[in-house]
Amino acid sequence: MGASLIQEQPLNPQEPPIAGPDLQRERDRLKLLLDITNALVSNLEPRDLLRAISASIRQDMHCDVVGVWRPDAERRNLRQLVMDFPESNGVMKEGLLRPIEGSEIGSVFITGKPFVARTKADITSECSIHTARAEAIESGCILPLISRNRTLGVLTLGSRIENLFSCDDVDFLLRVAAQVSIAIENALAYKEIAELRDKLAQERLYLEEEIRTAADFEGIIGQSAALGKVLQLVETVATSDSTVLLLGETGTGKELVARAVHDRSRRRDRTLVKLNCAAIPTGLLESELFGHERGAFTGAVTQKIGRLELADQGTLFLDEVGDIPLELQPKLLRVLQDGEFERLGSTRTKRVDVRLVAATNRDLSLMIEERQFRSDLYYRLNVFPIRVPPLRERPEDIPLLVRYFSQKYARQMQKQIENIPAAAMRKLTRWHWPGNVRELQNLVERAVILTRSSTLAISVPELANANAKFAPARAGNSDEQDRIVRVLKEVKGRVGGPNGAAARLGLKRTTLITRMKKMDIDPRKMS
Repeated sequence: MGASLIQEQPLNPQEPPIAGPDLQRERDRLKLLLDITNALVSNLEPRDLLRAISASIRQDMHCDVVGVWRPDAERRNLRQLVMDFPESNGVMKEGLLRPIEGSEIGSVFITGKPFVARTKADITSECSIHTARAEAIESGCILPLISRNRTLGVLTLGSRIENLFSCDDVDFLLRVAAQVSIAIENALAYKEIAELRDKLAQERLYLEEEIRTAADFEGIIGQSAALGKVLQLVETVATSDSTVLLLGETGTGKELVARAVHDRSRRRDRTLVKLNCAAIPTGLLESELFGHERGAFTGAVTQKIGRLELADQGTLFLDEVGDIPLELQPKLLRVLQDGEFERLGSTRTKRVDVRLVAATNRDLSLMIEERQFRSDLYYRLNVFPIRVPPLRERPEDIPLLVRYFSQKYARQMQKQIENIPAAAMRKLTRWHWPGNVRELQNLVERAVILTRSSTLAISVPELANANAKFAPARAGNSDEQDRIVRVLKEVKGRVGGPNGAAARLGLKRTTLITRMKKMDIDPRKMS
């Protein structure tokens, strides 16, 4: 008989009862279906499951080889995923490829109809002929693996005996193929679930690390390289008692970094005392810092303990240290050198053990040149400088900050915000943020107030309007712009190199170029 396409045959209710060899065959077939079912419930690892099923089919169908084939990613070839062939000559093996176009196995995959080769003469594709000859295969059967109207692959059986597979065998094997299809679908689902589980496990580890980081650096949100470098420096210096000088523009989060230094130091169980030197009138700053005695000045009706005494055994954070008046700077220097001071209106010397963290958005070296800041105090403050990067230098942190602030204010305002428009997020990321994190925080808070749905109502056009207002005064104040221009003139417009303006200003070449562009400074005009 020649090759044929086999259709399922209806059972004849008039057939006589099964007896003798037919009864044994029916028992073998029921056992095979039971073995497949048992394999389904006992093993969900795809390859192990299909290998077990293939071995059961080969043994119960008394053939020599059984293989399960699946399409590759491009769906141009079928790959033999598993094979059970104990007596193989080594030509047929797992991983073998067959083209879908122009092969018997590919035709079954495309049409979804079984194919039976009664003899080797029924095989027409060259690759199959070669394999059949090398492995002495005389007959074969190929069945589609279909589940939910989707062809998942094919099941192949081969024998070294001619005309092994009857129409009745093919009918039964179609039932087997349906079971194998369920097995493959379950195995694929299990594999997908396992991959998702592994992914979730990795995400959990990542989130746990993020939570630990957030606990160690509470309020510092971001995962950029620039911020990571800052946190590494914090880790390095925190365990010492060295003075730390935080440099950076307004709104970059210097206070959070100062708190991180304190929280990771041996003084973390003591107090972190803060004092913003720019927020207190000059006449009251000395009293706030050092304290005063009763009657020390008009209005001093009671004794006052200063921030230095409050910070004893702890940490004192002096924000905007560049705004300390010249006349107070020697007193602060004395505290740093000797740990001694007197209250205002007192002659009694007090001693304190304080770790100082100072911060400024001003160029202290320029202030020294202009005699607005003492050089000896600067050197005492500048023991371990940490530059806190502006938000424009870590744009990858902006989405994290937007989500953090939106959820924070949504909880405070008892709102449910689930979505942030992607277009708005892109614009937020491209904006240069002259007010840094503080500006972003205020923008998000305003957006949450205006939000009436689950989507954050960020008014992005206001950034464009603000651009015209803030662009001329970009990277700092007029003093910084004047200094950049002066240094450029000294080096005749040269920006890079060991003797260039960037090196003299203590900036990266790219940072200086960015600032010059935003200040509309053309170095070519300085030569």
